[in-house]
Order: sequence, then C-alpha cells, then structure tokens
Amino acid sequence: MDSSKRTLVIGASTNPERYANMAIKMLIGHHIETVAIGLKKGFVGEVEIQTGAPILENIHTITLYLGPERQKPLYEYILLLKPKRIIFNPGTENTELMQLASEAGIETLEACTLVMLRTGNY
Repeated sequence: MDSSKRTLVIGASTNPERYANMAIKMLIGHHIETVAIGLKKGFVGEVEIQTGAPILENIHTITLYLGPERQKPLYEYILLLKPKRIIFNPGTENTELMQLASEAGIETLEACTLVMLRTGNY
C-alpha cells in the first residue's frame, strides 16, 4: 500500500451503488492507503468505515462524498487533519470550505476521484 497519498473518504457507505463505495474500492485497487468515515460503521472490503471524528494522522488527500450542508459540522475537523488537498466530488462543491482550506494552505480541487484514478491523475 502506498501511504504517501493516504486518503480519507468522508461520506463512506457500505452500499456498492454509492460513489464513495466505488472510490474506496478503486483507491485500494490502486494500492493507495485508504481510511473512511461515514454515518454508519461497516466495511468496504478490508477498509473499516469509522464514525464521528477519529484522530487520524498523515492524511494526504480528503475526498468528499457529503453535500455542503453536511460538511459544515466537519470544517474544523477537516482543517485539523491538515491534508495536502481536498477533492470536492460532483455535488459536494462548497465555496465556504474551499476558502477556509485555501487560507490554511490546502489545495482544493473540484474533480471526480474515480476519473482522476482512471486517468492516472490522482
């Protein structure tokens, strides 16, 4: 597993039809160390979905699968993790969080994690 791009998936789901679930599987398939947070505990393959705001270290990328309103309570937590970048997947775009992240020196991207992985741009 490549821990240099250790990725946190926020909005993880055990439902295989959800994009967050597909992203976890694809990240693992690309040998990227992956951790996940969701509303309910569970597993996607070997990846445990945690709940709440667990203390995590060395997060390179946060990829969001939560709408802007549901991101608000997580602003402080997300910034505390000090990721190198945050990927706002389609439907998660949030100018307020993007501004806060930019001010904290965090790169923000409006992109699709699945497409980035498929095209080798992750």
